[in-house]
Amino acid sequence: MNSTDLSVLKSAVDWLKAGHPVALATVVQTWGSAPRPVGSWLVIREDGQVSGSVSGGCVEDDLIRRVQTELLARKIPEMVVYGVSQQEATRFGIPCGGTLRLMIEPKPELAILEQLLCNISAHQITRRLVDYSTGQSSIEPGNRHDAFTFDERTMCATYGPRWRMIIIGAGQLSLYTADFAIAADFEVIVIDPREEYAHGINRQDLRFIKGMPDDILLDMGIDSHTAVVALTHDPKLDDLALMEALKSPAFYVGALGSKVNQEKRKARLLDFDVSKDQVEKLHGPVGLKIGALTPPEIAVSIMAEVIAAKYGVTVSG
Repeated sequence: MNSTDLSVLKSAVDWLKAGHPVALATVVQTWGSAPRPVGSWLVIREDGQVSGSVSGGCVEDDLIRRVQTELLARKIPEMVVYGVSQQEATRFGIPCGGTLRLMIEPKPELAILEQLLCNISAHQITRRLVDYSTGQSSIEPGNRHDAFTFDERTMCATYGPRWRMIIIGAGQLSLYTADFAIAADFEVIVIDPREEYAHGINRQDLRFIKGMPDDILLDMGIDSHTAVVALTHDPKLDDLALMEALKSPAFYVGALGSKVNQEKRKARLLDFDVSKDQVEKLHGPVGLKIGALTPPEIAVSIMAEVIAAKYGVTVSG
């Protein structure tokens, strides 16, 4: 669940607790060039206030009107479709004739949303199931690989950090990178054995583990939804982590350092139990070439490269 979608959940809980009638709208199906993916949602209050987006602003005005005049009075979910005809797609500004199918819940259950918010705050991946015929919902444990589904009877949406970033080193650049990763819906784990950094982290939005990175990575396990970024600039720490990360299914492995240092690092890694093909997976110097100089700018370049890898996009430079 990214930061925008989390704000939808927080708004829904706050408004319901304050006694406001609200409706939840979730994208359950798209055709063509729909502006938002399935699972995107927003909450609409009875006075027209809204949090979130299902279309990037294309249909929200009409949806608010329909919720206020019709849908809030319903007792069970309602299906709403935008963009069926070319005229309607043009009217609502949906690109290239894209179509959105939305499930509107006029009576979302506060207790379920509160528990969902609690689980997400504790970094627990959670599935929310909604019965289309009754509007009743429930939650259950989820996992990183769950996909959004709707089979005309039940909507299953998974929330929480579906992707994970492990950062080696707890310096300034690491913390800026962590901030961007958290905003992009990554669970963030920072590993650093150095005593001088252990006292500097006191945050609830990430996990800090004091210890040797290779041991921790082995204990933790690395899957295909994990990125590993080594940012200490200390070969004794970065190389230990990279030895394990490069042999794992991690979708991204990167390390800080100049081109010259990266070539030296690759040569060192080949002397250990790391194959040439595995070494070639290393992104380094880490980050896209955008002329970044300051730690925040370098963190942006790192996250840009990680996100490109996440979606399988090849970016030159």
